[in-house]
Amino acid sequence: MVALDTVRQEWEEANRRFDEAARDDALKPRLLAQLEVVLDELRKRVGQSFTLDDLADAYAAADRWAAEAVEERAATPGWPRHLADVQGAAFHQYQRGAVDYTP
Repeated sequence: MVALDTVRQEWEEANRRFDEAARDDALKPRLLAQLEVVLDELRKRVGQSFTLDDLADAYAAADRWAAEAVEERAATPGWPRHLADVQGAAFHQYQRGAVDYTP
């Protein structure tokens, strides 16, 4: 299992970088589309009832499946450059639905 405090910090930092990148009007629609793809995959993989530990476990394998999902459904020029931030932002947002979530 991945250290929960560490991954939550990674998610927060990635979300901050995602928000910063999304300020670019040309890039924002692509980033949001990629974010939706990763969030959709999280819904499928983790479900609606989960703990933060469950989410951290999913994060450990997310590099592979997030890349595959974005490449298949929302690939745009240069998409791999932002994937880590898109992925982290998705986990950051999704954690709010955890049964044991605390800010």
